[in-house]
Amino acid sequence: MAEIKRALISVSDKTGVVELARALQGFGVEILSTGGTAKLLNDAGIPVIEVADYTGSPEMMDGRLKTLHPKIHGGLLGRRDLPEHVAQMAEHDIPNIDLLVVNLYPFEATIAKPDCTLAEAIEQIDIGGPTMLRAAAKNHQAVTVVVDASDYARVLEEMRKSGGGVGAALRFELARKVFEHTAHYDGAIANYLGTIRNDGSADKFPHTLNLQFERVQAMRYGENPHQDAAFYREASYDGPSIANADQRQGKELSYNNVADLDAALALVQEFEEPACAIIKHANPCGAATGKDLAEAYERAFAGDPVSAFGGIIAFNRPLDGATAEGLLRQFMEAVIAPDISPEAAAILGSKKNVRVLASGAMRAAGSNGWDFKRVRGGMLVQEMDLRRLCDADIQVVTERQPTAEELEDLRFAWAVVKHVRSNAIVYARGGQTLGIGAGQMSRVDAARFGALKAQDAGHELAGCALASDAFFPFRDGVDAAAKAGVKAIIQPGGSIRDEEVIQAANEHGIAMVFTGVRHFKH
Repeated sequence: MAEIKRALISVSDKTGVVELARALQGFGVEILSTGGTAKLLNDAGIPVIEVADYTGSPEMMDGRLKTLHPKIHGGLLGRRDLPEHVAQMAEHDIPNIDLLVVNLYPFEATIAKPDCTLAEAIEQIDIGGPTMLRAAAKNHQAVTVVVDASDYARVLEEMRKSGGGVGAALRFELARKVFEHTAHYDGAIANYLGTIRNDGSADKFPHTLNLQFERVQAMRYGENPHQDAAFYREASYDGPSIANADQRQGKELSYNNVADLDAALALVQEFEEPACAIIKHANPCGAATGKDLAEAYERAFAGDPVSAFGGIIAFNRPLDGATAEGLLRQFMEAVIAPDISPEAAAILGSKKNVRVLASGAMRAAGSNGWDFKRVRGGMLVQEMDLRRLCDADIQVVTERQPTAEELEDLRFAWAVVKHVRSNAIVYARGGQTLGIGAGQMSRVDAARFGALKAQDAGHELAGCALASDAFFPFRDGVDAAAKAGVKAIIQPGGSIRDEEVIQAANEHGIAMVFTGVRHFKH
């Protein structure tokens, strides 16, 4: 145990600091402090020694210079187990500092403000705080360092049990947390400054990209058993996600489960009405809307019952008992919904191995979301594809206009095709997928394969809608769609053969809509 006799407390976020200091006072700990923290503690009746009085050096330069002093850093860095360190500390009147409680200036909160200026951001770059934290964390064999208010209770509990000390295991854990925190802090500063050009204008992507992810779990293996794997959570992401989901039952998530759950969650978030998506190998095999979740599931399952076997099922409403009862018909790997009702939990409890997750309330992902794809020697970074179809995107290019019903089918198919691997084709009618052609090397093959899947599932395609994630390079795709019975097509347009494709649609009496938006998903 490393006994705590002297503490330095200097925090920007003052949550719980008065209670911490009062408890330390009860252990007889001498408390050093600075500025606003010292005033807060004094006002609470807790005696503290101002750092300026302790070092004999006044705060200067609007507080920029206050803790950068040998008496502070020597007290944090000096090794108690080295006689020469102990002698030098005695010679220069440098007492030990056994506990450091520091959190940093709110840099990220400042730059998140729409009207934040560069000068304001610069002033929120903490210098003394990270320096003290790193010093204390380096010397964690003797010094306890706390950067997160949620750890106050843990430190105090260990002090109570030991009579005033903190054990080596907790000191190491807290030191590791410090370096993770300062790395994130410095990365945020570098990312922000990296978007600012020399002339003061801004780039969207920083000069260097600093990311931080927290490990959620080590996995049994990756995509295949011979690959080791782990799952990490993005530190700054607070939206509905697999990383932040609450697993209510079932086996540990696998690598492939996580990938498929993410794909399923992204798809059902496209819809305002009750919706269900069934995912296999990152592609939807069935997706549908309905008057309620039970109907949406029945229609999604009917889209491709064969492929639904062993699928991942997602909903955009809290899972109810009636819907959960319907799920028992099939073998499934996992189910995710914003919440799981007690009735649904009891029903799914009969399938102990099924993974059941609550994602939290559905909402659209933020417009600043980034998508990453690792390549050998580098990484591709892009904005997430969050584009939704709006009325202004819809351009009818054929002689026949789509009916109101066909237009709704086109909207639905377009929302789904965005989540299908390219080349992608979706056949749909009445808020239900009928056939999906995914990941084909040619678009006409995707159209043929989607029609074949519909035929295998017993769906009649006559009068249905078709969505294509990118333009038809030749009329053969339209001819294949017409042969299947399609009456309306939605696609981006933009091919050098657009006129040939439009002419094919006119010949077949198909209404065709261009969106001007492509949704490749590789």
